[in-house]
Amino acid sequence: MSHISERRAGGLAVDLSYSAFPLGTEILSLAGALPVEALYPGDRVITRDGGAQVLVDIQRHDVPEDLTFLRVSKDALGGKPSREVLLPSEQRLLLRDWRAQALFGTPQARVPLSRLVDGEFVAATDARPEALLTLHFAHEHIVYADGLELFSAARVTVDA
Repeated sequence: MSHISERRAGGLAVDLSYSAFPLGTEILSLAGALPVEALYPGDRVITRDGGAQVLVDIQRHDVPEDLTFLRVSKDALGGKPSREVLLPSEQRLLLRDWRAQALFGTPQARVPLSRLVDGEFVAATDARPEALLTLHFAHEHIVYADGLELFSAARVTVDA
């Protein structure tokens, strides 16, 4: 049996547009930076807002046809990410540099990646990942993913 739950129709509802990671995304854990698919429930993931947190579940999802993606160039956001990455356009991130102050009037801002599109360093792409994984903790957290501070999935709910 796999350590990654398969997402099927019905059951758990997760909005992939703002909290999903393509295969290969490196997540910072107590065991070091690991590809998201190498994480197991029970692993301790390092979070910005809560230190090391226990991963409760990891779910694999097919990529919806209508989900759009952005390519973020290496070092595009103040020396981050650590390599070029592909993320859902509405992936939420914690922005903590001059952009937060200039664009949102605050030292840090929780924003969808789409608000940072400049057409060069953060740009739309037709590329699509093979699958998306969502990380589930007891509460939503900010995880380090390829050097970016990205939000995990919110608490899981059941479809009506």
